[in-house]
Amino acid sequence: MIRVAGPGDVEVVGELVRELAAYEREADRVSMTPADLQAALFGPVPAAYCLVATADQSPGGVTPIGGPPPIGVVHPSPNPPPVVGFAIWHPTFSTWTGQSGMYLIDLFVRPEHRRGGHGRALLAALAATCVERGYLRLDWAVLDWNTPAQAFYRSLAAQPLTGWSTWRVDGDALTDLAALARPRPGAVADPA
Repeated sequence: MIRVAGPGDVEVVGELVRELAAYEREADRVSMTPADLQAALFGPVPAAYCLVATADQSPGGVTPIGGPPPIGVVHPSPNPPPVVGFAIWHPTFSTWTGQSGMYLIDLFVRPEHRRGGHGRALLAALAATCVERGYLRLDWAVLDWNTPAQAFYRSLAAQPLTGWSTWRVDGDALTDLAALARPRPGAVADPA
Protein backbone atom coordinates (compact mmCIF):
# COMPACT_ATOMS: atom_id res chain seq x y z
CA MET A 1 0.00 0.00 0.00
CA ILE A 2 1.14 3.54 -0.71
CA ARG A 3 0.18 6.23 1.76
CA VAL A 4 1.15 9.73 2.80
CA ALA A 5 3.86 9.64 5.45
CA GLY A 6 2.86 10.84 8.90
CA PRO A 7 4.90 12.15 11.81
CA GLY A 8 5.21 8.58 13.11
CA ASP A 9 7.14 7.63 9.95
CA VAL A 10 10.00 10.08 10.46
CA GLU A 11 12.37 7.56 12.06
CA VAL A 12 11.89 4.86 9.41
CA VAL A 13 12.09 7.36 6.55
CA GLY A 14 15.35 8.63 8.08
CA GLU A 15 16.64 5.04 8.14
CA LEU A 16 15.64 4.58 4.50
CA VAL A 17 17.43 7.82 3.55
CA ARG A 18 20.62 6.46 5.16
CA GLU A 19 20.17 3.13 3.33
CA LEU A 20 19.73 5.02 0.05
CA ALA A 21 22.88 7.05 0.75
CA ALA A 22 24.82 3.84 1.41
CA TYR A 23 23.51 2.35 -1.86
CA GLU A 24 24.59 5.53 -3.67
CA ARG A 25 28.06 5.22 -2.07
CA GLU A 26 27.65 8.39 -0.01
CA ALA A 27 26.70 7.13 3.46
CA ASP A 28 29.03 9.65 5.09
CA ARG A 29 27.24 12.60 3.44
CA VAL A 30 23.93 12.27 5.35
CA SER A 31 23.69 14.84 8.14
CA MET A 32 19.88 15.07 8.31
CA THR A 33 18.44 14.42 11.76
CA PRO A 34 14.94 13.20 12.60
CA ALA A 35 14.18 16.76 13.77
CA ASP A 36 15.29 18.13 10.38
CA LEU A 37 13.04 15.68 8.55
CA GLN A 38 10.14 16.38 10.92
CA ALA A 39 10.43 20.11 10.25
CA ALA A 40 10.80 19.65 6.48
CA LEU A 41 7.76 17.39 6.12
CA PHE A 42 5.46 18.58 8.90
CA GLY A 43 6.50 22.14 9.75
CA PRO A 44 4.23 25.15 9.22
CA VAL A 45 5.37 25.46 5.59
CA PRO A 46 6.50 22.00 4.40
CA ALA A 47 9.63 22.00 2.26
CA ALA A 48 8.81 18.56 0.86
CA TYR A 49 6.22 15.80 0.91
CA CYS A 50 6.65 12.08 1.45
CA LEU A 51 4.89 8.88 0.46
CA VAL A 52 5.72 5.52 1.98
CA ALA A 53 5.26 2.00 0.66
CA THR A 54 4.32 -0.69 3.14
CA ALA A 55 4.88 -4.42 2.90
CA ASP A 56 1.22 -5.18 2.22
CA GLN A 57 1.43 -3.83 -1.35
CA SER A 58 -1.18 -5.30 -3.62
CA PRO A 59 -2.52 -4.22 -7.01
CA GLY A 60 -4.67 -1.15 -6.55
CA GLY A 61 -3.29 -0.60 -3.05
CA VAL A 62 -2.68 3.10 -3.53
CA THR A 63 -4.18 5.39 -0.91
CA PRO A 64 -5.32 8.81 -2.20
CA ILE A 65 -2.60 11.37 -1.51
CA GLY A 66 -4.20 14.66 -2.47
CA GLY A 67 -5.45 15.56 0.99
CA PRO A 68 -6.06 14.28 4.50
CA PRO A 69 -6.43 10.56 5.10
CA PRO A 70 -9.91 9.14 4.60
CA ILE A 71 -12.22 9.14 7.60
CA GLY A 72 -11.49 6.14 9.76
CA VAL A 73 -7.76 6.10 8.92
CA VAL A 74 -6.82 8.70 11.52
CA HIS A 75 -5.79 6.10 14.09
CA PRO A 76 -3.21 3.65 12.74
CA SER A 77 -3.77 -0.03 13.34
CA PRO A 78 -1.98 -1.53 16.37
CA ASN A 79 0.24 -3.62 14.05
CA PRO A 80 0.81 -1.52 10.95
CA PRO A 81 2.67 -3.18 8.07
CA PRO A 82 6.36 -2.25 7.93
CA VAL A 83 7.47 0.62 5.73
CA VAL A 84 9.71 -0.76 2.98
CA GLY A 85 10.15 2.25 0.69
CA PHE A 86 9.60 5.97 0.28
CA ALA A 87 9.42 8.84 -2.18
CA ILE A 88 10.13 12.45 -1.20
CA TRP A 89 9.13 15.23 -3.58
CA HIS A 90 8.44 18.94 -3.86
CA PRO A 91 6.55 21.13 -6.34
CA THR A 92 8.41 22.93 -9.12
CA PHE A 93 7.51 25.69 -11.55
CA SER A 94 8.35 26.04 -15.24
CA THR A 95 8.68 29.47 -16.77
CA TRP A 96 8.42 27.79 -20.19
CA THR A 97 4.95 26.37 -19.52
CA GLY A 98 3.82 28.74 -16.77
CA GLN A 99 2.69 25.65 -14.86
CA SER A 100 3.73 23.66 -11.81
CA GLY A 101 5.38 20.27 -11.83
CA MET A 102 6.87 17.81 -9.38
CA TYR A 103 10.50 17.01 -8.58
CA LEU A 104 11.14 13.61 -7.07
CA ILE A 105 14.04 14.09 -4.67
CA ASP A 106 14.48 10.47 -3.62
CA LEU A 107 12.80 7.13 -4.29
CA PHE A 108 14.06 4.02 -2.52
CA VAL A 109 12.76 0.52 -1.81
CA ARG A 110 14.70 -1.81 0.45
CA PRO A 111 16.51 -4.44 -1.67
CA GLU A 112 14.64 -7.39 -0.16
CA HIS A 113 11.33 -5.79 -1.22
CA ARG A 114 12.27 -4.86 -4.78
CA ARG A 115 10.42 -6.47 -7.68
CA GLY A 116 7.29 -6.48 -5.54
CA GLY A 117 5.66 -3.49 -7.22
CA HIS A 118 6.51 -0.93 -4.53
CA GLY A 119 8.64 1.35 -6.74
CA ARG A 120 6.09 1.23 -9.54
CA ALA A 121 3.27 1.97 -7.08
CA LEU A 122 5.18 4.93 -5.59
CA LEU A 123 5.76 6.41 -9.05
CA ALA A 124 2.14 5.74 -10.05
CA ALA A 125 0.94 7.58 -6.93
CA LEU A 126 3.23 10.52 -7.73
CA ALA A 127 1.97 10.58 -11.33
CA ALA A 128 -1.62 10.49 -10.05
CA THR A 129 -0.87 13.47 -7.83
CA CYS A 130 0.57 15.33 -10.83
CA VAL A 131 -2.53 14.65 -12.90
CA GLU A 132 -4.88 15.52 -10.03
CA ARG A 133 -3.12 18.84 -9.36
CA GLY A 134 -2.60 19.76 -13.00
CA TYR A 135 1.19 19.41 -12.80
CA LEU A 136 2.66 19.00 -16.27
CA ARG A 137 5.95 17.32 -15.34
CA LEU A 138 7.45 14.75 -13.02
CA ASP A 139 11.25 15.08 -13.00
CA TRP A 140 14.05 13.34 -11.12
CA ALA A 141 17.77 12.62 -11.37
CA VAL A 142 19.47 9.23 -11.67
CA LEU A 143 23.15 8.53 -11.11
CA ASP A 144 25.01 7.68 -14.32
CA TRP A 145 26.20 4.33 -12.95
CA ASN A 146 22.78 3.24 -11.60
CA THR A 147 21.80 1.15 -14.62
CA PRO A 148 19.24 -0.96 -12.71
CA ALA A 149 17.30 2.20 -11.80
CA GLN A 150 17.63 3.52 -15.35
CA ALA A 151 16.22 0.25 -16.74
CA PHE A 152 13.34 0.39 -14.25
CA TYR A 153 12.48 3.97 -15.21
CA ARG A 154 12.69 3.18 -18.93
CA SER A 155 10.23 0.30 -18.35
CA LEU A 156 7.75 3.00 -17.26
CA ALA A 157 8.37 5.03 -20.45
CA ALA A 158 10.51 7.62 -18.66
CA GLN A 159 13.36 9.07 -20.70
CA PRO A 160 16.55 10.86 -19.68
CA LEU A 161 16.85 14.49 -20.69
CA THR A 162 19.75 15.18 -22.99
CA GLY A 163 21.67 18.40 -23.24
CA TRP A 164 21.21 19.23 -19.56
CA SER A 165 23.49 18.55 -16.62
CA THR A 166 22.85 19.10 -12.93
CA TRP A 167 24.91 21.85 -11.30
CA ARG A 168 25.37 22.65 -7.62
CA VAL A 169 27.02 25.18 -5.36
CA ASP A 170 27.42 24.26 -1.68
CA GLY A 171 29.74 24.52 1.32
CA ASP A 172 32.36 27.29 1.21
CA ALA A 173 31.51 28.08 -2.41
CA LEU A 174 27.90 28.80 -1.40
CA THR A 175 29.04 31.05 1.45
CA ASP A 176 31.47 32.86 -0.86
CA LEU A 177 28.77 33.39 -3.47
CA ALA A 178 26.33 34.67 -0.86
CA ALA A 179 28.92 37.22 0.26
CA LEU A 180 28.67 38.80 -3.19
CA ALA A 181 25.05 39.77 -2.50
CA ARG A 182 25.72 43.07 -0.79
CA PRO A 183 22.66 45.15 0.08
CA ARG A 184 22.07 47.73 -2.61
CA PRO A 185 21.12 51.27 -1.69
CA GLY A 186 17.33 51.50 -1.62
CA ALA A 187 16.82 47.71 -1.91
CA VAL A 188 13.83 46.28 -0.08
CA ALA A 189 14.34 43.07 1.90
CA ASP A 190 12.37 40.01 0.76
CA PRO A 191 9.57 39.46 3.34
CA ALA A 192 9.79 35.67 2.84
